[in-house]
Amino acid sequence: MNMSESIYKVIEIIGTSENSWEEAAKNAVEKAGKSLRDMRVAEVAQLDLKVDNNKVVAYRARVKVSFKYED
Repeated sequence: MNMSESIYKVIEIIGTSENSWEEAAKNAVEKAGKSLRDMRVAEVAQLDLKVDNNKVVAYRARVKVSFKYED
């Protein structure tokens, strides 16, 4: 039986949006996709807000992204 083995690397990135956490996560993944190949899974690890002068000015999503590791 011939089984192919794969190794995946996980990195953490932060996306931002003025509108929502969903858009912040989407922005992070789409931007990372421009330089990473073969992404497989993205997991939202943390959500937070940027506050300025007592107002929410940005939504931030910390996202863990896994992609196939190549030598």
